[in-house]
Amino acid sequence: MTAHKPWLDNYPGGIPANIDPDKYSTILEYLDEVCKKNANKPAFSFMGKEMTYKQLDNLSTQFGAYLQSRGLKPGDKFAIMMPNLPQYPIALFGALKAGLVVVNTNPLYTPREMEHQFNDSEARGILILENFAANLEKILDKTKIDVVLTASIGDMLGFPKKHVVNFVIRKVKRMVPRYHLKNTVNFAEAMTQGKKFKINSDFENNPHDVIVLQYTGGTTGVSKGAMLTNRNLVANMMQIKTFITPYLKEGIDQVILAPLPMYHIFAFTINCLAAMDMGALSVLVLNPKQLDTVVKEFDRYKITGMTGVNTLYNALLNNEKFKNADWTHLQFVAAGGTALQKSVALEWEKLTNTIISEGYGMTEASPVVSSNPYGASRLGTVGIPVPSTEVRIITEEGEVLPLGAIGEIQVRGPQVMKGYYKKPEETAKTITADGWLNTGDIGMLDSDGYLSIVDRKKDMILVSGFNVYPNEIEDVVAMHPKVLESAAVGIPSEKSGECVKVFVVKNDKSLSEEELIRHCRENLTGYKVPKEVEFREELPKTNVGKILRRALKE
Repeated sequence: MTAHKPWLDNYPGGIPANIDPDKYSTILEYLDEVCKKNANKPAFSFMGKEMTYKQLDNLSTQFGAYLQSRGLKPGDKFAIMMPNLPQYPIALFGALKAGLVVVNTNPLYTPREMEHQFNDSEARGILILENFAANLEKILDKTKIDVVLTASIGDMLGFPKKHVVNFVIRKVKRMVPRYHLKNTVNFAEAMTQGKKFKINSDFENNPHDVIVLQYTGGTTGVSKGAMLTNRNLVANMMQIKTFITPYLKEGIDQVILAPLPMYHIFAFTINCLAAMDMGALSVLVLNPKQLDTVVKEFDRYKITGMTGVNTLYNALLNNEKFKNADWTHLQFVAAGGTALQKSVALEWEKLTNTIISEGYGMTEASPVVSSNPYGASRLGTVGIPVPSTEVRIITEEGEVLPLGAIGEIQVRGPQVMKGYYKKPEETAKTITADGWLNTGDIGMLDSDGYLSIVDRKKDMILVSGFNVYPNEIEDVVAMHPKVLESAAVGIPSEKSGECVKVFVVKNDKSLSEEELIRHCRENLTGYKVPKEVEFREELPKTNVGKILRRALKE
């Protein structure tokens, strides 16, 4: 590592070079402080129904007490399989108060993926939305889970809205497939029972204890459980806060839109942890693919901040209702999870007069590594390392490269995970003896310390010995006004080993393959120009909105 960290010279005033990752010894200590400090302020909102910090504190204690009454012991693993509903933070903090390790689980997992994650994590209990319970039924007897709680979308909405919403979901839209799970208890009943018990807080809880098993996306193979500790999450929450605070106007209540699911590490750390430290109200969106529900919250609240991914921002820009929504209160807008395309960033700034601050992170780093700071944002980069974080670029042989060179990104800091659960060999491959995390991402650090992501190592396309990065192709394709979305992959070629193929969703039906390739030829060197174009109605995506190149390639 170069002794000089060039990014520190570009930190705007007010951002410290380092944070104190030991300010709180545990997330529970932090939770206790923010709930007392913001007791009567709203913490979370869903469909207009708000829950204060004090209510969150009391309800999570009740939930934790109930879990203990069912025989779950400190150190046991508890899966939460829940989209953005108020039950999520209640269950999360309740499980932590009971001394359990939380296993965040994507509700859209197939039975096969569920079985892998529950067995790998050794989960003993689960809270699952009833819409997905039929999938759990198929694999429950192959797992160690013996405490099953189900939740309904309307649970926390109060009378009569709760019953109306649940009736529509179950009977009108038929979104809850039949299931016959034995010995299940619904969320409302668990909360009622929890009032009868006193929570036992007398268990070991140290900074280096693992409190969350966060499974990697699985987009690059079998997903692994990243062991995140109290200290990892406290550190990253504080690192994020230092970069967000300069955006915020004094004396204005922060209302942060949470369209990304909080079981995903990006929204988990930003919307669920860092936002609470600002005393913010997080506005939960159940399904961001239903853009009307996203836009509706701009009409209901004066939204001051939001998190999102490229596909969401692109979709909003192409939505007539959003163009007429009130986004005049926005102070900060963050993007992560996948590359932000320049055309989307520029259009967003033109429409809303706010800059999307792109950052970079990964599950194994809790997740944030770098971000574009307020007032010093550079389009096309993922910003500069957050406080107490080192970044360097290495060759395949592990040699450290000078600034401006392209290679694999390595990261070191208090947010780097403890390792992969029950996978010492994988951990040793990923984290070096002196604490550097091998990210598997290809990037470049410029002379000012700004980081650019060139691409995922595994997604790289090799054309006649030349490295071609899908992000660059997609960026160029996205510049064409008739393109809504695109994805580039490598396909076998007799002549060049591999060649580029792009999958495209049209914004204008008149777009032809010839027109698009002509556009690419004007903006890309010969070997990078796509040899094949396939038009699709939609592209496969993860629940967070990342386009799945691997699924297209297969």
